[in-house]
Amino acid sequence: MSSYETIATAAATGKHTSTIIFFHGLGESGNVWMEKLSTLRKPNTKIICPSASKIPLTLNKGFMMPSWFDVSTLKEDAPENESDILRAVDKVHALLDEELTRTRLPPKKLLLGGFSQGGALALYAALTYHRPLAGILILSCWIPLHKSFPDAATNNTKIPILQCHGTDDPVIPYAWGRRTSEILSEFTTKSQFTSYEGLLHGTNEKKDT
Repeated sequence: MSSYETIATAAATGKHTSTIIFFHGLGESGNVWMEKLSTLRKPNTKIICPSASKIPLTLNKGFMMPSWFDVSTLKEDAPENESDILRAVDKVHALLDEELTRTRLPPKKLLLGGFSQGGALALYAALTYHRPLAGILILSCWIPLHKSFPDAATNNTKIPILQCHGTDDPVIPYAWGRRTSEILSEFTTKSQFTSYEGLLHGTNEKKDT
């Protein structure tokens, strides 16, 4: 875990039977999502929220910013830094391996999730991990290196995927989220796309009644 800038962790308050690993968006930290997720989790669930190191970001004119990998532009047809993305994915896989070794939980008790760039990372990492996981939760994101699929996918094409996206997202356009859903539906069997009317690039505290 030392390969990350910091890692926020909330231990299970009951018997530990599952773990959620969640990756923040560009410019954020794991602490932001730890606060959100801690209020929603069940007592038997542990939460891990890594924080990305600051790197010179092309999107930010080379200025340093917390980021999982370099991004040149947030346009669907933009060129992607494949080697940078794959290095970030390798770190996620190492984190998964470490958590499984430490806790001795079965892989299907680990869920990966993320927001925006963190969601893109979580999605790619989960689909290419060598063991089946519990599921994937992705918010306001896209599928990176989408031309690699389905060939790159290993054991996780049949696990549940919940993808959520706001219709008014000005950062990662809703159309991009919808296109990601279409790509996932071509090779996964349990992916679900949920739209949030009027939601921008963020989360909503509103709960269904």
